[in-house]
Amino acid sequence: MILHVKEAKHLHDYVIWMRFNDGAIGEVDLKDELYGEIFEPLKEIEMFKSFKVGPDLETIVWDNGADMAPEFLYEKMKILA
Repeated sequence: MILHVKEAKHLHDYVIWMRFNDGAIGEVDLKDELYGEIFEPLKEIEMFKSFKVGPDLETIVWDNGADMAPEFLYEKMKILA
């Protein structure tokens, strides 16, 4: 199955709640994943919180062009349901 993020919400700090197309729901803490030129600006919490689920990529994206692969997010996610 190809994974897609269907819904995502900022919870606190660098933690995002997500729902995937396979029904998995969980939280992912991205605090330690914001390195590299494209992700460094996201350490500013207001910029981090500005993500959305991109309709084309079906994952979380930011206005500066950063995005994270849904497979990576799924692997990092603490599954709640």
